[in-house]
Amino acid sequence: MNESLKNLAREIRIDILECIRSIGVGHIGGCLSIADLLAVLYGKYMNVDPKNPHKEGRDMLVCSKGHAGPAVYSVLAEKGYFEKEELKTLNKGGTKFPSHCDMNKTPGVDMTAGSLGQGFSCAVGMAMASKLKKDGATVYAILGDGESQEGQIWEAAMYAGNRKLDNLIAFTDYNKLQLDDYVSAINDIYPIAEKWEAFRWNVINVEDGNDIDSIDKAIAEAKKSVDKPTMIILNTIKGKGISAVEKALVGSHSMTISDELYELGIKELGR
Repeated sequence: MNESLKNLAREIRIDILECIRSIGVGHIGGCLSIADLLAVLYGKYMNVDPKNPHKEGRDMLVCSKGHAGPAVYSVLAEKGYFEKEELKTLNKGGTKFPSHCDMNKTPGVDMTAGSLGQGFSCAVGMAMASKLKKDGATVYAILGDGESQEGQIWEAAMYAGNRKLDNLIAFTDYNKLQLDDYVSAINDIYPIAEKWEAFRWNVINVEDGNDIDSIDKAIAEAKKSVDKPTMIILNTIKGKGISAVEKALVGSHSMTISDELYELGIKELGR
């Protein structure tokens, strides 16, 4: 099973590269770092139907770090929500694929995001609504580590813990880098695990947040949580999968995709 998930993650990375290349520049680092997570969620766990994107009781994903939209679009294309060729309209006039996720434009996107912190609050509200409706849905949310400096994150975290929203599973893409510098140099969020625990969350730390098997194990464990939402801290590598993007560090937050970088990436990803 997990070999197929690894193949899906590779295809997602290729889609991300081609999608961002079509516009010439974009948030490739933070997209590549969550490709493995998206492969596990959509390849194994999420109860969704590409033919019925709005079905009641479906599992929902909120990519609160909304600039990773191209990663979300890529996995949705792999799932069959739309044709992969459409990804090449990213951020162009009339596109269904703005650089940040927009639920009003893209089939399969469950919540608009972009203003950091707000997507997570929406995810908490969605989980609460699901509890009230008793529809059995699980809400998944992806947060950035730079985003976790926002006070709104912790207001939402406090509410979710108090309301015992065990149908909410969140992930921190803990790649230690944000737009301007290392997270620790801007406003350090360490110790992150203890913070979430203090807000009454079940916390799982994944040492290699780009390892398919470890992500799979963590989600399986999270789904057993009772009366507590779960935060899975994924220690990831920004730009994972393309060496030049990984080496760019802070510079990978938004990069120009040259022909040379594109060819290197395609080669390293095995196409």
